[in-house]
Amino acid sequence: MSVTLLLNPAARTGAHTGAATRAAERLREHGLRTTIVSGGSAAESAALLRTAIELGTDAVVVAGGDGTVGLAVQELAGTGVPLGIVPSGTGNDFAGALGLRELDADAAADLVIGGETRTVDLARITREDGSTRHFASVLASGFDSKVNDRANAMTWPRGGSRYTIAILLEFLRLRGIPFQLELTLADGTLERIDGDLVMATVGNTSMYGGGIPICPDADPSDGLLDVTLVRPAGRLRLARLLPRAYRGTHTVLDEVVTRRVTRIRIASPGVTAYADGDPVGALPLTIDVVPGALSVFAKKV
Repeated sequence: MSVTLLLNPAARTGAHTGAATRAAERLREHGLRTTIVSGGSAAESAALLRTAIELGTDAVVVAGGDGTVGLAVQELAGTGVPLGIVPSGTGNDFAGALGLRELDADAAADLVIGGETRTVDLARITREDGSTRHFASVLASGFDSKVNDRANAMTWPRGGSRYTIAILLEFLRLRGIPFQLELTLADGTLERIDGDLVMATVGNTSMYGGGIPICPDADPSDGLLDVTLVRPAGRLRLARLLPRAYRGTHTVLDEVVTRRVTRIRIASPGVTAYADGDPVGALPLTIDVVPGALSVFAKKV
């Protein structure tokens, strides 16, 4: 069995490199031919990964966080080549949704060695120019995308606490933003929502921002996407939403609207959307679900 191990192209040293090296050693100890690849940029790394898939690699393993997973997902979607994850990024939210967040390099490699996989859905973004890309976890637009802007600009602290600080800072500037939404619900019904929102979030999985269950009921194997919308309200009312969001109990609040959809178009002036923790483009965007598009090394549920 041949394995291609992708190292986060933005982290040639530190946790990513150490985790990748240890995982590669573990895989090789068990007879798996393992090649580590890492380009000088995301585009170069994607090209290296694409070549490995074309040459017939049996599996791809990434050492990094959600951004590195997102990079690999673009090449793996629909191929049937399974993905393994050595969680060593800032958020590790896709790994968390699969129950892999706490795995060290050896344990992550052992999942690949054991060979047990499950199939999960992906979400597909279509831009106005017709170009597409996939994401594995959550797309954020509005308040939460501004949090991503701020968190990505911060050099300290590392880990999920970076998102917590960014949330608190952006909360001080919180305001409603005009949105236009067109949703295709699970039963095929078309719904339109037009008005001010604080944020519009689309989840293939439940978590973002280092473990915040913003779409707490999202299941990456059900053929649906979960949408969480937050309406404007006074700061004091919205302040009570923050701790409840960390517990996943916010969806019962009057300010929160949830839907389960197969497709959603989101438009709002001047808003950049983030997916898997990285910017994916300015709104408007259309997102639909691609059932069973990705195979991952994880315990079946």
